[in-house]
Amino acid sequence: MIHIAHQRLINQKIIDRGFQQPQDAVEFLGAVQAQDYPMSKWAVGIRTKNATDKMVEQALDEGLILRTHILRPTWHLVSHKDIRWMLALTAPHIHQISAHYNRKMELSNDLLNLTDALLAKAVEGHKHLTKAELMAHLELAGINTSEGRSSLILIHAELNGVLCSGKQNGKNNTYALLEERVTPTPSYTREESLGLLARRYFRSHGPATLHDFGWWSGLKISDAKAGLESVKGEFVSETIENQTYWFVPDNQTALQPSTFLLPAFDEFMVSYKNRAASLDSTNVSAAITANGIFKPIIVVDGQVKGLWSRTVQKEKVSIQTHFFSDTITDPLLTKAAKEFASFLGKEMT
Repeated sequence: MIHIAHQRLINQKIIDRGFQQPQDAVEFLGAVQAQDYPMSKWAVGIRTKNATDKMVEQALDEGLILRTHILRPTWHLVSHKDIRWMLALTAPHIHQISAHYNRKMELSNDLLNLTDALLAKAVEGHKHLTKAELMAHLELAGINTSEGRSSLILIHAELNGVLCSGKQNGKNNTYALLEERVTPTPSYTREESLGLLARRYFRSHGPATLHDFGWWSGLKISDAKAGLESVKGEFVSETIENQTYWFVPDNQTALQPSTFLLPAFDEFMVSYKNRAASLDSTNVSAAITANGIFKPIIVVDGQVKGLWSRTVQKEKVSIQTHFFSDTITDPLLTKAAKEFASFLGKEMT
């Protein structure tokens, strides 16, 4: 029988840091949830050999990795190679979800089409502007951007392939014109895109179920099933407690001790509808808040044993740990903390 949690650590390339470049890790995973920007860089870094925060940010600045709203209606990192076909597949569904909030904020389709055009004009010519700078342009045009409208306006432009992430401006994220930021890429039929997304997910996130894939992708379960059906010949399956798990064949290794400091919203935790393989039900409320905030977790042998946080100073970083039960003093935990410090380019205190 497969050991689900251990196999996920292997397939997500956490155990062996299987990539040479940050963009390769993102492309392999398909998408990486990224509303916590600093933590999302660590999610990529922990899967990339000898990665540093600056190395990941450089890939973002160069547009090899983009941060945008895609899949479910939240921030994700995605490869520049994938953003167009993935938006074509998932944006219509997210638009449906957003429609209720747009109506509530009196943002009509005509108004949002206008803001798309104005935002495109503002960043035209390879300009990279912050959210505040873009909203100033809209306000000058007489458009109200207060009370949450600004985020909805920007999400609409992202979903329509008008804006994507630009170069970092100090501590501020920026937006740029997608057409100027990303060279043309191949397009796919809807059926091809469903299969491609399913292949990416089960290759990198398996063992996982159809409902896990539906949750991660944001697709209707019928579409998720169609995607899996088209590629399931590439995978093997095993039924455990009436749940069928799909995963890549011939990729199992013996269990080995491991300890990781995984970031907030890491794919190891957030990308499954059922997280019982790694998180005991008694600890769910500690690791995941009622409003869906996934905290940084300490993972020992595939099991979430506690939480961690960091205090970052100019040249140093300190790690604070909180265990759900017995405190763990483990050389592997010290090693994991040093790896995070090294990623930031700082000494550990």
